[in-house]
Amino acid sequence: MISLPPKATQPTMYFVGVTTGKSSIMKVFPRWAEALGLDAVLKGIDLQIHAPEEDYRQTVEFIKDDPLSLGALVTTHKIDLLTAARPMFDGLDQYAEILGEVSSISKRDGRLWGHAKDPISSGLALEAFLPPNWWKETNAEALIFGAGGSSLATSMYMMDPRHGDNRPAKVVVTNRSRPRLEEMQRIHNQLDYGVPCEYHHCPTFEENDRVLAKVPPCSVVINATGLGKDRPGSPITDRGPFPERGLAWDFNYRGDLEFLEQARAQQEEKNLVVEDGWIYFIHGWTQVIAEVFHIQIGSEKIEQLSRIAAEVR
Repeated sequence: MISLPPKATQPTMYFVGVTTGKSSIMKVFPRWAEALGLDAVLKGIDLQIHAPEEDYRQTVEFIKDDPLSLGALVTTHKIDLLTAARPMFDGLDQYAEILGEVSSISKRDGRLWGHAKDPISSGLALEAFLPPNWWKETNAEALIFGAGGSSLATSMYMMDPRHGDNRPAKVVVTNRSRPRLEEMQRIHNQLDYGVPCEYHHCPTFEENDRVLAKVPPCSVVINATGLGKDRPGSPITDRGPFPERGLAWDFNYRGDLEFLEQARAQQEEKNLVVEDGWIYFIHGWTQVIAEVFHIQIGSEKIEQLSRIAAEVR
């Protein structure tokens, strides 16, 4: 049975996740609110992974019907929540429609809106550490472990035709179950961005190792599975060979971070760039906060908020 917070007594934003109390945002948000001039609090709503549909509907109904509940950031449950509660939203942005997920819930003129912010926030995070013209100059590929919403959003950003010829030579995706993988393939085909894609059903870590061994030098390898945060572990084994001069990016920034440790163990030998999910965390949250509170957060303010978060971290 879901445990929802009591009715809000002051402007409140929610964090819908799995273990929200362990997230740095719970300590960061009060200082961010002060820096942004917001008289508001953040509360967590924890749901089990792939929770019953009724739990998602109750969560959305609670936010929708409570005047001082202004919106929410959603992690892990982005697809499941929208699947269960789509009729309760008055509007969805274009990315939410394409991706079939919501990472941001907000209110506008009495209407409840769902937004998918990952194509924006993942792109901002990627550009923060990927060298300029990387794809064009290296002919590298992108390998994404996991076929959830964040994976799809990131692949959309990398393949977007607006980047011209600075796009991956190929996007390779693995997943332990078929349905999400097939859904990603369907959406990629629908978008028809012109970048070759491969989809591998890999129920075991050893199968992911074999896919990893085939990517060329300089490729970007991404852990988008949630393993290392929501659940312990990594999508690969310790024998998984990272590409020479590659970039290893873990969407996680907290947890046991086993994927990051595996990459760091090969960092010197393979000349790897290793990146955690901290920058993604910053952009993900600031994008949703701006939406929920109807404010603009420019680059200078982002830098200030990043410094504040780093101090808390």
